[in-house]
Amino acid sequence: MTGFSPSDPTLETERLILRKPAGRDTDAMLQLFQSDRAVHIGGPYSLGRAWRHFASEIGHWDILGFGMWAVTAKDDDQILGMVGPWCPADWPENEIGWLVLPEAEGKGIAFEAAQAAIRHAFDVLGWETAVSYIDADNARSIALAERLGATLDPKAPQPKIDTPCLVYRHPRPIAGGAA
Repeated sequence: MTGFSPSDPTLETERLILRKPAGRDTDAMLQLFQSDRAVHIGGPYSLGRAWRHFASEIGHWDILGFGMWAVTAKDDDQILGMVGPWCPADWPENEIGWLVLPEAEGKGIAFEAAQAAIRHAFDVLGWETAVSYIDADNARSIALAERLGATLDPKAPQPKIDTPCLVYRHPRPIAGGAA
């Protein structure tokens, strides 16, 4: 993983670049947020809500200095999804979130990016804990959380009381090892 600074908020893994999302990612993310793939995050959204949702991803960076990264292949700047730290003002805990476009699914991209994001959250951002909030019907995200070593925490506070979800707690990465 490469170094991080607010002026260069980029991480690099074996196959991927994780960079701050940008306007050039808008069309792909709007399509994702308006598709059935967004059902596990409250969608599919209308065009306006999808736009606002993506704008909040970019705004998260401006407000907090970090956020979910746009994930791209090293040899192609086309966004494959978004992965990383997410902690809106009303979230009870810091979250590591992920969502990938259909063409990126099943290739280990979310796993590789999430490992880097988890390590960054603990080692650079100084988080003491991290969770992932997952819709109970989202089998792929549950499998990813478990593959990352996260365990279900049924006593964890819910981010949306009226829409309960599963809360997976991530272990602190082992120094010098994988997340």
